[in-house]
Amino acid sequence: MINALLISIIAYLFGSIPTAIIAGKLLKGIDIRDHGSGNAGATNVLRVLGWKAGLVVLLIDMLKGFIPVFWIAPLFATQDYVVYYQILAAIAAILGHIWTLFAGFKGGKGVGTSAGVFLGLAPWPLLSALAVFIVVVALTRYVSLGSLLAALAFLAGLLTERFVLNIPVPDILLYLGAIVVILIWYAHRENIKRLIAGNENKVSFSSSK
Repeated sequence: MINALLISIIAYLFGSIPTAIIAGKLLKGIDIRDHGSGNAGATNVLRVLGWKAGLVVLLIDMLKGFIPVFWIAPLFATQDYVVYYQILAAIAAILGHIWTLFAGFKGGKGVGTSAGVFLGLAPWPLLSALAVFIVVVALTRYVSLGSLLAALAFLAGLLTERFVLNIPVPDILLYLGAIVVILIWYAHRENIKRLIAGNENKVSFSSSK
């Protein structure tokens, strides 16, 4: 019980590292939340600071999910319970990213950190989700729409592995996938409203910034 609490706290703190806010302060001396969409995530960094900064922030956000799940959680669990501690760490890291302790509990949308979590837990569904994300964003320039559909594609990939391809995907991983989809869609609730209204911000891939 103590170990479960410790890994939850450590993973949450990892997830809470406000990467986008730090990037804004270091690169331009600004609070990223006062610019662009106002979100403290990699997409807004891309929009305000350029694609190079956005890519670095995304990679670090992925590490915020990957490190607690694959490096730290195994240190606290016996072999029989590693996957359960990894799931616990995954949820805590994603919650930390969305509701960061270091920025008034207002963080990013959880997409990058979720990708880091599933990089080892479910690589093929993650790759299919990444493909959906790239295609949707390339066609529409809506990162939010790409993120929403990629989350659904990831869950669909898990379900396909389990029920179509008969790959032994654990029940707890399916539950985690469903929880992550709910969290990502909840974090994008304002984006969903703007998408429906037709006034969601589009991302530019020009090198002018």
